Amino acid sequence: MREATKQKLFEATLRLSAGKGLVGLTVDDIAAEAGVAKGTVYYNFGSKDGLVDALLRFGVDLLAGRLRAVASDTDPLEVIEAQVDATLEFIGEYPGFSQIVVSELWRAPGRWHDTLSLLREEIIAIVKTQLERLDAAGRLPAGVRIPTAAAGLFGTMLVVALDWQVFQPARSRAEALDSVMVLVRGLGEG
Repeated sequence: MREATKQKLFEATLRLSAGKGLVGLTVDDIAAEAGVAKGTVYYNFGSKDGLVDALLRFGVDLLAGRLRAVASDTDPLEVIEAQVDATLEFIGEYPGFSQIVVSELWRAPGRWHDTLSLLREEIIAIVKTQLERLDAAGRLPAGVRIPTAAAGLFGTMLVVALDWQVFQPARSRAEALDSVMVLVRGLGEG
């Protein structure tokens, strides 16, 4: 399947899921919104579940690509700030994505929980690398568990982004970034 078609399906699913949630969506709805034939969806994904699973992976791949793109050998705190900003930019473009991730991760057990758990680990691993660099530089307080801190930072990014998009849309992305970085700077300068 072409990337352009995947992108259309991804964006259509996110737009529609904002109002209906994933469970209320049909393949007909998604195909019509994306401007593709329903048969294209079934041919490439087999079912709505297959489509959503692939699109969740596609979304995480997009986000992970942005996080990796801003990684560098500079100060790890600056890299974390760039990664938080890249996450906020991504969620600003695709607000429905964070809604899906948060709602499905906490659904017990959700239809796409296993996929999201694996994908969550991919994002956390990227964040964890920078926290490990901070730790290696002696800039984390003693006793900080890096895997827990990485999961916490990932969760903070999602929740702050949702809060920004849903409850405080008048705030700038820079203000949302600063909200997260106040916490990270306190941790990284300890």
